[in-house]
Amino acid sequence: MVTFLISLVLRFLVGRFFKAAARKLKVDPTRYNFFKNAVDFILFFAAVVVIFRSIPSLHTYGTGLLTGAGVLAAIVGFASQSAFTNIISGFFLVIFKPFSVGDRVKIGQSYTGDVEDITLRHTVIKDFENRRVIMPNSVISNETIINSTSIDEKICVFIELAVSVNANLDKAMGIIQDEALKHHYYIDNRSETDISRGEQSVMVRALTFLNGGILLRAYVWTRNPSDAFDLKCDLNKSIKEKFDKEGIQLADFQYQVVTKML
Repeated sequence: MVTFLISLVLRFLVGRFFKAAARKLKVDPTRYNFFKNAVDFILFFAAVVVIFRSIPSLHTYGTGLLTGAGVLAAIVGFASQSAFTNIISGFFLVIFKPFSVGDRVKIGQSYTGDVEDITLRHTVIKDFENRRVIMPNSVISNETIINSTSIDEKICVFIELAVSVNANLDKAMGIIQDEALKHHYYIDNRSETDISRGEQSVMVRALTFLNGGILLRAYVWTRNPSDAFDLKCDLNKSIKEKFDKEGIQLADFQYQVVTKML
């Protein structure tokens, strides 16, 4: 009777726990009914072992059951270690929320895309080629996560071009600013303090000297990562065309880097 009452209480607590977790992870809670059934099995098995060991004539059988249960538990635990690691990692992802469904993330150095689903075992990421990357939660928990949309979707795009050492830097920097300001995805992200200080909405800096050129970097703000990608591609093209018209030569170093990458 005591075992039966304890079983009811544990089933209720386990059921509430998994229903709450399933709501957060957006999965069907009925998939995890086996956990509640497992609680009943373990509890009644323990009760049988205790009864057998409490009766002298059945003591040997009780010891055998206990030993067999230990071996079985070790086998099951070893076989399911990876699955439970992913489940625990999934709970941590939900509790600490490094990302949510719909966020654009970069996992480590390999995968970038939009989070489409988070399950107890894995996370589904839709990449820019519309493919689904299914990553175990334990793998994601051990990687560096870059979240582009968790708090503020606005993003600062770096537009980098290496011009020749003989180029007119003021003219080149002016062209980059003009092209950025004309783009329909550009936004002015300056605060009132920045404006009062006279800071430019598109800052262009001479970043460093290269072997045969000078690297210029423009800081251009846009609304979200998707717009940022389009803006960067468009500006690379329009700035190069404008440079050609104005006789501003790009550094040879830039083409050497591209050749090495290919």
